[in-house]
Amino acid sequence: MERIVKYGIIGAGMMGREHLINLHHLRNEGVAVVCIADPHLPSQQLSLQLAHSFDQSLQVFSGHEEMLDSGMCDVIVVSTPNMTHYQILMDIIRHPRPHHVLVEKPLCTTVSHCREVMEAAKNRPDVLVQVGLEYRYMPPVAKLIEIVKEGLLGRVRMVAIREHRFPFLVKVNDWNRFNCNSGGTLVEKCCHFFDLMRLFSGSNPVRVMASGGVDVNHKDEIYDGKVPDIIDNAYVIVEFENGSRGMLDLSMFAEGSKNEQEISVVGDNGKGEALIPEGIVRVGARLQGRDGVQTLKPEDNRIKYEGLHHGSSYLEHLNFLHAIRSEGAKAPPVDLVDGLISVAVGVAAQYSIEQGRFVTIEEVMNEKRI
Repeated sequence: MERIVKYGIIGAGMMGREHLINLHHLRNEGVAVVCIADPHLPSQQLSLQLAHSFDQSLQVFSGHEEMLDSGMCDVIVVSTPNMTHYQILMDIIRHPRPHHVLVEKPLCTTVSHCREVMEAAKNRPDVLVQVGLEYRYMPPVAKLIEIVKEGLLGRVRMVAIREHRFPFLVKVNDWNRFNCNSGGTLVEKCCHFFDLMRLFSGSNPVRVMASGGVDVNHKDEIYDGKVPDIIDNAYVIVEFENGSRGMLDLSMFAEGSKNEQEISVVGDNGKGEALIPEGIVRVGARLQGRDGVQTLKPEDNRIKYEGLHHGSSYLEHLNFLHAIRSEGAKAPPVDLVDGLISVAVGVAAQYSIEQGRFVTIEEVMNEKRI
């Protein structure tokens, strides 16, 4: 038997409790959640109720520093509001006792903070930091990634991702209603899709052009005298080093959609697409035309709990656990570089909307603004 890997969760809101449930379903893999940290009393109480339903006890801390100093856990899940990730990550990485970390997306809300976290982590080879870009693990997406890697579509030229969904959910203290807290919609929500574009294209982004606005949602909401400034729809074009192009079509007021995500990858030999939540993958070759298109329904028998993200969070934890237990593991499955670049594209897109021009990734990485 492997020794029990003990987890602590910083941030016991909706996503923190989602991680708690996923980790409960990994208990047969030798996992136990032993503590949570959150200053918000209702979140503490909901987490304790959830743990009680699992016949599980939790130590509760009001702050993450107390959790770190307690020495209770080996792995920490950071699921706090976006603007808090930077300081919490720096505190974890610099703590004398090593803790592996899974941090919810986005890694941080700014490129400079992402880079500081990366620099700090270089000095801690005993700490693995995984970024929660779990969309990679959704079975239809994972199958499409496999198809692309096998070369069945040829060289990828175009990646188009459509997310048509519901508005942002209500979060504790409504933190997600403002760009200064979330990093902006294209960082907060869409870092997932920029990560997938980079995976499918097999190349790094070069420049970004975007158009978007606040047109429908949250316009009649006021918090401390301020109206939310997060955009609710956008088109984003991303150009990559190898000449591939990506496009995001985002609407946060499209509840009348059959699929929340539609991902299309087109190469010079064929096309593949993944539809979620239908869970369908279609793949076809140019030479065979429409009649040759195959429809697949990929499944992953390892998933014990589907949860909010179609089993991807479960697989994310499973893969990170394997990395932690691997002798000599030097990088988690989704590392800090992945987190940085996904944020950089989102930041570039936000700037592009503000300034009405292409914004280069180099500008964003060097924090230049014209």
